[in-house]
This record gives sequence, C-alpha cells and structure tokens, in this order.
Amino acid sequence: MSKIKKTTALFLSATMLFTLATACGKAEEGTSKDSKQNQTNDKPSKLVFMTTGDQAAANLKGNDRIISEINKRLGVELEMKIVPENSYDKINVAMATGDYPDVLTINYPSNSLSQWIDEGIIIPINDYLKDMPTVKSKLDSSLSWTAVNGKYYGYPFIEERSNWDLVYRADWLEKLGLKPPQTLDELYETLKAIATKDPDGNGKVDTFGLTSAKTGSKVPTFDFVFYAYGMPYGDWALDDKGNIIPTFEHPAFKKGMTYLKKLWDEKLIEPEYLLNDTQMKEQKFYQGKVGFMDAALFRNVNRIEASLQKVNPNGKLGFEAPPAGPDGKHAMYQAPKTGLFTAITKGAKNPEKAAKFIEFMLSKEGRDLLELGIEGVHYTKQGDKITYNIEERAKDNFASNGWAHALAWGSVVWPLTENYLPQTEPQADRAKESVRIATENMKPNLINVTKKSETEFKGVLDELYYQYFNKMLMGKIDIDTSIAELGKKWREQGGSKVLEEVTAAYKAKK
Repeated sequence: MSKIKKTTALFLSATMLFTLATACGKAEEGTSKDSKQNQTNDKPSKLVFMTTGDQAAANLKGNDRIISEINKRLGVELEMKIVPENSYDKINVAMATGDYPDVLTINYPSNSLSQWIDEGIIIPINDYLKDMPTVKSKLDSSLSWTAVNGKYYGYPFIEERSNWDLVYRADWLEKLGLKPPQTLDELYETLKAIATKDPDGNGKVDTFGLTSAKTGSKVPTFDFVFYAYGMPYGDWALDDKGNIIPTFEHPAFKKGMTYLKKLWDEKLIEPEYLLNDTQMKEQKFYQGKVGFMDAALFRNVNRIEASLQKVNPNGKLGFEAPPAGPDGKHAMYQAPKTGLFTAITKGAKNPEKAAKFIEFMLSKEGRDLLELGIEGVHYTKQGDKITYNIEERAKDNFASNGWAHALAWGSVVWPLTENYLPQTEPQADRAKESVRIATENMKPNLINVTKKSETEFKGVLDELYYQYFNKMLMGKIDIDTSIAELGKKWREQGGSKVLEEVTAAYKAKK
C-alpha cells in the first residue's frame, strides 16, 4: 500500500513484538494434493522470519494451519517475529542484539539496510536465484537497478501500481449542476461553487472545496497542480543546461504555487488541513465539510462510500484523473521508488531454504495459499465461483470478508500488487477502475535509485520544504523570495551532497 509508500487508511492490528512458533506435523484433513506432492523427506529446517505486520491484516496467533502447510511444502519449521507496521526501530533494536533472523523484511531504502549490506549481515542471493524463478523474473524485468555492485541482496518490494486518486462528492456536483472538472480552470470554478453555493443545503457558507492531510513532507493532493503545469518528473527536475535541480526550482512549481495560493486566499482550501491525519481528512469528507480530497482507493472505494452514506444516505463517491493544466498535462502521484526489502541474513542456518521461502511467498502457489487457503477447508470452488468458509478462515488468521491471510500483507506483496480482490468485495469493478486511473497518472522519476545521502538528509530536507511550502501558500513570504531562500538553505542542510550523488547516478544512467 505508501510512497509507497508506501500510502492508506487501515486499522492497526499488530501492537507488540511477539513470537509464534509452529512445527511440522501431520497433514491436516483437507490438505491439497499439491501439498502432498511437494512434501519433502528432509528434516525440517528452523526458519525465523522477522517482518513488519500490516494494519489491515489479522493478528497472527497459534494453531495456524496455513503456517503448518508452508512447513510441509517447504520442509521448514517456521517461526514468525512480527513487529507493528512501520515500527522499523523495533527491527533495528532486535538486529542490534546479534541474534539475527533467517529472513528479514525492512524498509527500503534505509540507512540500516545499507549498513547491514556493507557489514555482511545481509547476504547476496545471486547464488540462489536458480531456485527463485519468480523473484529472478521480477528483478530482471524492472528491478535490476536495485543491485549493489552487481549483486542482489534480497527482493525489493516496490509497488508498481497506484491507488491514489482525486475523489469528490459526486452528489454535490450533481446538485450544483456541475460535471467533474477536467482542467485546472474548471477545478477552480467547481471548488468555488462548493465553497459558496451551499451544496449541503444547511443554509450556511461553511463548506470548503479541497482538503488533504500531511503525510511526511508533502501533501499528495496538491502535487497534481505542479504536474499539471509541466513538472516533468516525480523526484527531480532539470534546468535549461541539463543539470539536476530540486523540483521546487522548476518553473512549474512557481506556477503551481501561484494557483494554490489563489485557492487559499479565496478560502477554497480547508484551512485546518495541516492538522489532518488520514482519518480526520476522511471524517471531514463524510461530514460534508469538504468536497474534494486525495484518497487511497482500490478496496477502500466501498469503505469510503459506505462511511459517507452512514452520515448522508444520499452521498455518492466520485473519483477521476487529476485535472489537466494549460498544455493538457496531468498526473497525480509520484511513482514510488521506496518500499520494503526482504532478505536473508548471515544468521540463516539454511540459506537455500530461506531463499525458497522468499520465492514461495511471491510465487503463484504461495499467493494462492495465502489468499485462498486450503481448498476444502478455507474455501470451495465450483468453476470460477469461490465460496469462502468464514468460520474456518477466522481460525487461521485470515482477514475478514474473504481477505487474505496475515502473511500475505506486506513483505513481498500487497493485494494491490496483483489487483487482488476477493469475490465477496462490493464494488470490485469500481475498485479496479480506481487503480487503472491512478496507475495511468503516476509521474515517473528521473532516477530510480535512491542514494545514501537522500536517506541520510531526507527528514531535514523534507521538513524544510514543508515549512516553506506553507509560508508560500499562506502568503507569509512571497513565492520568488521563498524559492530562493529554500534553495539556499536546502543546499546548506545537505542538499548539495544529495545533488552531487544523484547527479553522478544520473550521468551513470545516461
């Protein structure tokens, strides 16, 4: 889900570090034929897997027949160590003890990961790729740039789809006699109508056109304005001499800020958006305070519309491609080049088994097991129709409503990655349409790789950008002066080092 970002509105399910151990045993009743055919006579190898949980996943607990099935198929004795999603500090603490898991998932890129590769704590997987056809195919096809000095040190899970769309109150637009805006000019008129023509019918001028939430340093909703004015890449820009510059020094940024400031000055942007997290942003949408926002859709299409209709039964969710600028250009969100990284450590007792485990998690066989379960136990199938055995799935750590097992979320894949929706998901066609629109409107990057200095200085530089963005938006300092000051301070606080490294990477790429 992130940028990638990971990226979504989910509910926290894993709240503390815990260990779950399951041993290889006799085949459960209903075990698939494939499982029996793939059993091994080798003595099971203990395999410790430390990974970040996902807020949407069920909480792993004991007596899990899916883990037992993995044990049988791979000849392992799997022990899970789960930390809450995004709690990478807990992984760093655990790794600092020197008691390394066999397989590890960590955020990518990160200073910790780079250090562990440099120190030999993470081992290369090149020698095992012959037994990892799915991993090898993905590395070769689109992830070759993640190699370090010609070696792959794991599987980098970087989402190649997007589910970020511009969403709106379709019922309000219908009431106001407006069509979804296709250009920035039309968007301005639409936001103005929402803010001044009482779309909620309460007799008050108390609605705003657009809101968002602070997610790190930037506001994803507002990025589409810069792309509409011609921002060419999601990560960097080039000056007229072909030199790499930060995006805020590209002419499209000034044009975009001028447009956004106009929206702010006319009170078309919700003034408290700076205080919003994702949940608060959505609540304001449901409560009729705002008409447009950014949102991670896909499986959230039905959730958001159902939540809206609990407050207003006549509410309708609409979503669209972002409006185009003067030259017809448009995009919504930067293509991600960050994500998660699943690797083998030097503590692995049997690295071959560890490699096969990573391959299994990503393979169709593994996806089928983690999404559907064991046929005859967790589901039945007649033709293309799947019937989920809700009671049995609940016993084995599957998420509700036909969603996948806890191990299927994160690490190497999310449901979005394969466009996977259970057959029980309402509005599945709209959910998949939201992904199509969002993915078509991802802005590509100039450079895929993220350099060490970018990771090192990211927090400081992002916060600096955000401070100046807000000053420009609110008119506390004029845009030209802000851009000049920001460029100077940005370079002084690490940006010069970053530019040096990314320029070298860009030249190497060319």
